[in-house]
Amino acid sequence: MTEQATPPTQVARVLTEALPYIKRFHGKTIVVKFGGNAMVDEELKRSFARDIVLMKLVGFNPVVVHGGGPQIGKLLERIGKESRFVEGMRVTDAETMDVVEMVLGGLVNKEIVQLINSQGGRAVGLSGKDGGLIRARKLQLRRGDNMDAPELVDMGHVGEVAHVDASVVNMLDQGEFIPVIAPIGVGDDGRSYNINADLVAGKLAEVLKAEKLILLTNTTGLLDKEGRLLTGLDARRVQELIADGTIHGGMLPKIGCALEAVENGVRAAHIIDGRVTHAVLLELFTDSGVGTLIRGAD
Repeated sequence: MTEQATPPTQVARVLTEALPYIKRFHGKTIVVKFGGNAMVDEELKRSFARDIVLMKLVGFNPVVVHGGGPQIGKLLERIGKESRFVEGMRVTDAETMDVVEMVLGGLVNKEIVQLINSQGGRAVGLSGKDGGLIRARKLQLRRGDNMDAPELVDMGHVGEVAHVDASVVNMLDQGEFIPVIAPIGVGDDGRSYNINADLVAGKLAEVLKAEKLILLTNTTGLLDKEGRLLTGLDARRVQELIADGTIHGGMLPKIGCALEAVENGVRAAHIIDGRVTHAVLLELFTDSGVGTLIRGAD
């Protein structure tokens, strides 16, 4: 049985709905954090690559930041090294950091570059160490109820963003390339640091004065207490949802990243369901979208 073609009238409706968004975001930078199921499902990977290429072809400047936690875990398991986590973050000693750099800066980064190029794009892979892109500092993790004397946890080579120099990204954008960035930074001590990809994407969006920050997740977005999708939120409403417990647990860091971005100049942040085929295009080019939108100040 042959696949039935989409009726021309439906194609026309889709294009008509997309046109205002194409005009509005032409020439704008869109930072996309690629992670979750979208990174491991073959069809989702291909649809993501096509979305990114189409964005570039219609005049956007997409910048991809990727994670790779499951891939790192698998390689550590293969070499017989146990993964240890504290508050959801991987404890990263020197040996683990070597694996992180191999997986993020090599295997995963180059696979994403190849995927985008196979769909007609011109992607270039970077780590945060290239061109002085990301300066890092060692993360000081404090935990415990006693705030006067909290417990300090040594996470090893886990870092946070100290500074972003986006000149290499701007150069690639101007050359019609698509930057694909692994979230590894270098500290003043010369050491490499593993940084949460959401945080890198958010800080990069701020420095690039991006129109949008898009975070792909394994959820439908932010839900209220009855399980309904929330969207079109401003910073004040987000703070209210945190205060009343609607936003809690694992969603807090991601919402915090999105909120910080819009409070520092990014026009909008989107938390979208990466399990949906062509999720990025659906969020950017349709009225309904497929996730939660957090608006910045007008």
